[in-house]
Amino acid sequence: MTSMQHRRVEGWLSVWIVSGWLCLLVNAQMKIPPETVQVWANIFADQVTALAAKYSGAPLLQKKLKDVEPIVKIEDVDGRELVKEFSDEIERMLGSKMKSVKRLADTAEDADYYHDYNATLQFDYYNAMLINTMDDEGNPIELGGEFIVEENEHFNKLPVNTLQSDIQVPTNVYNKEPNILNGVYMSEALNDVFVSNFQKDPTLTWQYFGSSTGFFRLYPGIQWTPDPNGVVSFDCRNRNWYIQAATSPKDIIIVVDISGSMKGLKLTIAKHTINTILDTLGENDFVNVIAYTDYVRYVEPCFRGTLVQADLDNREHFKLLVNELHVKGEGKVKKAMKESFKVLNEASANGKGSLCNQAIMLITDGAMEDFQEVFEEFNWPEKKVRVFTYLIGRDMTFSNNVKWIACNNKGYYTHINTLADVQENVMEYLHVLSRPMVIDHDHDIIWTEAYMDTVLPNTKELFNTMAHSLLLMTSVAMPVFSKKKETLSHGILLGVVGTDVPLVEVMKLAPRYKLGAHGYAFLITNNGYILAHPDLRPLYKDEKKRLKPKPNYNSVDLSEAEWEDTEENLRTSMVKGETGTLTLDVRASVDKGKRPLFLKNDYFYTVIDDTPFSFGMVLTRGHGEYIFFGNVSVEEGLHDLNQPDLSIAEDWTYCETDIDPDHRKLTQMQAVLKYLTGKDPDLECDEVLLQQLLFDTVVTAPMEAYWTAMMMDAAGIDPGIETAFLGTRSGLLRVTRYAGSERRVAKKFLTASDKKNLFTVDHFPVWYRMAAENPPGKFLFYVPTDEDSKGGKYVIAVTGVTVTSGPRTALAGAIGVQMSLTLLESRLLSIAVQPNDTDCSNVEGVCPLTCESIDLNCYIIDHNGFIVISKERNDVGKFFGEVDGSVMAQLLKTGLYKRVVLYDYQAMCKTTHGHSSDARPLLSPFYGVMGVVKWFMSNFLMFLLEFNICGLWHSDYVADGHKQKKVEIMQPCDTEYPGFMYDTSITETNSIIKCGRCQKMFVLQQIRNTNLVMVVAQADCDCSRQYSPITLTPKEVKYNATVKCNRMKSQKIRRRPESCHAYHPHENAKDCGGACEISISVALLFVSLVTSLALR
Repeated sequence: MTSMQHRRVEGWLSVWIVSGWLCLLVNAQMKIPPETVQVWANIFADQVTALAAKYSGAPLLQKKLKDVEPIVKIEDVDGRELVKEFSDEIERMLGSKMKSVKRLADTAEDADYYHDYNATLQFDYYNAMLINTMDDEGNPIELGGEFIVEENEHFNKLPVNTLQSDIQVPTNVYNKEPNILNGVYMSEALNDVFVSNFQKDPTLTWQYFGSSTGFFRLYPGIQWTPDPNGVVSFDCRNRNWYIQAATSPKDIIIVVDISGSMKGLKLTIAKHTINTILDTLGENDFVNVIAYTDYVRYVEPCFRGTLVQADLDNREHFKLLVNELHVKGEGKVKKAMKESFKVLNEASANGKGSLCNQAIMLITDGAMEDFQEVFEEFNWPEKKVRVFTYLIGRDMTFSNNVKWIACNNKGYYTHINTLADVQENVMEYLHVLSRPMVIDHDHDIIWTEAYMDTVLPNTKELFNTMAHSLLLMTSVAMPVFSKKKETLSHGILLGVVGTDVPLVEVMKLAPRYKLGAHGYAFLITNNGYILAHPDLRPLYKDEKKRLKPKPNYNSVDLSEAEWEDTEENLRTSMVKGETGTLTLDVRASVDKGKRPLFLKNDYFYTVIDDTPFSFGMVLTRGHGEYIFFGNVSVEEGLHDLNQPDLSIAEDWTYCETDIDPDHRKLTQMQAVLKYLTGKDPDLECDEVLLQQLLFDTVVTAPMEAYWTAMMMDAAGIDPGIETAFLGTRSGLLRVTRYAGSERRVAKKFLTASDKKNLFTVDHFPVWYRMAAENPPGKFLFYVPTDEDSKGGKYVIAVTGVTVTSGPRTALAGAIGVQMSLTLLESRLLSIAVQPNDTDCSNVEGVCPLTCESIDLNCYIIDHNGFIVISKERNDVGKFFGEVDGSVMAQLLKTGLYKRVVLYDYQAMCKTTHGHSSDARPLLSPFYGVMGVVKWFMSNFLMFLLEFNICGLWHSDYVADGHKQKKVEIMQPCDTEYPGFMYDTSITETNSIIKCGRCQKMFVLQQIRNTNLVMVVAQADCDCSRQYSPITLTPKEVKYNATVKCNRMKSQKIRRRPESCHAYHPHENAKDCGGACEISISVALLFVSLVTSLALR
């Protein structure tokens, strides 16, 4: 072997030795002794459970409940009886509102019958915007006399006058116009009825009369506040209650001209007209929008040839698409009219749509074609479809043709010059559609879908103080007709009377205490939309963290809240107005959807007679099946009710304080004490709830003495123990603060603003619901999600307490302690360390072991995978998979944690929206190509016809090509997100994770008698390249174009309103917008056409 070869062999040998040594380093990993971690976990378990038991006093409370079990009676909750009891109460309440409205309607019609119109009438009334306003000399201005208002609890603490109504008039209506003055004078008769109704039914809220002339009489009277520009845009005739009461359900097709002549301001007015028409529709109506040039184009191609329900979601969708319309080509209305008639005729023949009124709304700046044959083919002689025409712009060349269309199809013609004209002119069609009802003199009482009243000045305050699921209201309304014989055939609608019904007041009739920790009640409409449901979330936070109503807040279907009902059996039965029961296994969640629960729910449902509503309630198997009773004396209970540590659920109705005005300023506790002491026997109180409250008060009374003794103990309180608390099924809450407010981390916990941790109308506290699903006596520890907490993070430990009688065990309440995070951290760090002199002879692995080592990461994690303790304080409260995806992936793989898929059908997602492009169709990919070809051809022709330098400079077509900046907007969407649950049958595990050039060991040990686990993992092996973080981030459920289209236009089962007034033989159809007896002029049509082409 040569020296050269020898050196080469030595070189390779050196490389091999070095490589082998490196491989040994790479493959070496820390050996964490599982037995050491087990010892730590057991010691930690003993210490934290001892802390929780000692400072909460849970063992004492459970013993007291055990002592009273001989006098306790536990009964099964009969869901069928309970749903009937609740629905009967709701029926009585809503029935009283209908009677009040009927009295208003009768009075208004009588007042009109005996009132003679006076064109020169002078009458000084209280104008809501001008009242209490003085001129420069200190005298009341005209229509602004002194009007005393006082803050009233019943009306959300607004200043009101309960002795008098006042008048609101929109800015665009002259407040001393003769029709207004005569209507206001005539409707003065309603004042006495308003007051009388309120005295008969003190739960009534706002009562009102909306006049067809535009004024709005409101009781109680208030000071109306204009917008910052001094404008009052509110017009009662636009409100849903007015429109639904004034007309029967309707199918509407809006046909809009987007030919070249509609450019500029005309198109802007046309778009505003479409949006205004859309705003007059409700969930019992059906709609579509067609744009036309020389061809017919559906603004939403997905809706081609059909009608869709005019719910808020679809209306807002149409508005977005209409906003993207651009002018092009030549207008050919005949094709669009034929298409519209075909859609309406097919809907009627196939039992689709409203099966009542049908109308076409034609929006154009002129109609040059001979379209008589279209009407002869599709609509004459029956004229089942009314045609309303809106002539846009100042040019009156084709006005006769446009009038002729309306007048020969039982419609109405209006001419719209400016944006200011739109509102008043659109409303005319409602008066035409109301004629058959008025002539029939059929007073249909209507109930609106749920809505949020954004008119009242304190609405935004309610966003932050009231349960979001109960922010909505419904209105009951009735039309008011002229009974004068001389105007009978004209079908004159005087206006609409109504009253608002806050849904929170309706749901209080299904008290929480009877439904259990996870039970709830809900209401839906005849269309399957939610009126009230604890999972309804009508608000969202915009980019500036402001609470705002979602675009589709009142068109959330029951199937979107009860999404486990995949076959929609519950929804179908309720919409049909049936009475019955259904059992479902459901995936529920608490703590803002982060913590999944598996529940078996029994649903009970029935219809609310004389309304379009159905009522449902849920009882959860287990604790929700039982209710228990125990008798104690009033005297015994009264003594303990006065203790300073005790409060009751202020949102619950122990005693009715809203009936007698003298009671309205009473808190629920004050009312209960007045009733029990006999100081106010006239109070109406819930005897069953009061009995439960008294029993709970007596049984929990020793806890106040126990907590006081703890504070007086010479040994003192462990630093970091802040609050002891308990809650019972009767809404009783006892709280003792071990630490002063200046030393407490959790300053907001169990204060009035901490709604999620208090008993409210729509839910039990989070800690109560979590304890209900945990074995009694076993403490559940968790770090709350508190976005508003500025003091720091804290830990809650809670457990359930029960009573047993025979084979039945019922949940009596939950008890716990709140402590600082620092306390538990210090306990863990003192335990998870082995001193240097530890005997390591029998230990395989690292010894001594300590969590303080930079080579170790130590975590305490709860049963849903959230970090309770970590060396990195910022990790606390996060999902463990976000911090260490490798270990979490292994835990999921071995089944220690299980992934639970959850859905949110009320989510809001960011979408990119560009303003310059046409509305993108949902269907054919070739649609875009065809659109480009048509755009080019039509614009080229228009260019040849219109070319001049000035026209080119100002042309809309140039502007259309400009790319505007895309913006992100929030839109309703469906999302899927994960939750996680620990398998308690597995108490320990350890494993090695291969991560490229290193291996990572971890050990997991269950912390006995808690919901916690301890994880000790090797810190010096980075697995982030091999394992991505596992997050809880929701993913939008993306639907392909076909599925999305089918979902949008699908018509779920619904119950149609029983009443329909679409035709009356005595209707005077000649009143069609001042165009009586118009006949189409072919000569005029020809001349107009030639003139138009010559001008072009």
